Amino acid sequence: MAGVRPRLSAQAVIDWLRRDPRHPPEIELDGRHVPVIVRRLDRARRMTLRLAPDGSEVRITIPRWTPGADALAFAQARRDWLLRQLSAVPAPVIVASGMALPYRGGTLTLHHDPAAARRPAIDGGHLRIGGPATSLPARLRRWLAAEAHVLLAADLVEYCARAGREPPRLALSNARRRWGSCAADGTIRINWRLIMAPDAVRRSVVAHEVAHLIHFDHSPAFHAALAELFEGSVDEANRWLSRQGRTLYLPFG
Repeated sequence: MAGVRPRLSAQAVIDWLRRDPRHPPEIELDGRHVPVIVRRLDRARRMTLRLAPDGSEVRITIPRWTPGADALAFAQARRDWLLRQLSAVPAPVIVASGMALPYRGGTLTLHHDPAAARRPAIDGGHLRIGGPATSLPARLRRWLAAEAHVLLAADLVEYCARAGREPPRLALSNARRRWGSCAADGTIRINWRLIMAPDAVRRSVVAHEVAHLIHFDHSPAFHAALAELFEGSVDEANRWLSRQGRTLYLPFG
């Protein structure tokens, strides 16, 4: 989200300058004091505002020349928008037997039996797992990440073959801002939480990053290459992530 640059009062600017840099400023949202994290980027041409997927912080990107105090004014001016975004953040989920676990666009009902085998096993529409309850979230995360790596690696090989490129190194990420990235050395990173999204959504992200191996930008040529690589609708996949992406940030630690 972006807009014109607002201004704070002189006293607010003084308060900003006097603040302890170890503690970011905060904005009050629905009774919660949410940190405002400000990033300066050389390439930024305007201020942009986002709420972290889990609602834990407000993120503002500003051009290098923009006074830092303006960022807080920018957030304050858009409190109503932030409140709407915060209301869309999924309620906390207790990782325990009986929960519905998102998996490849559907759900698996979690069945936890401390006496059963620790390794998760899919049984129809159920996921059975043993071991102590205290380590259940961490073990579920490791299992989901491992499942993601298998599918993402296969996706990467397929799309690289279509692009006529050798598959680069694949790394899993847990980024809060990006579903995928392609580094200058060709390494592709994909968010492991996409294992919980529909297959077409996950594959669209992989195809997007493979297209960057051809065009390291977002030019018309890049989008044309992506349209040739991906068999589905990129727009539909992007809309799903925009509407449902926050639901993938379950509390797995």
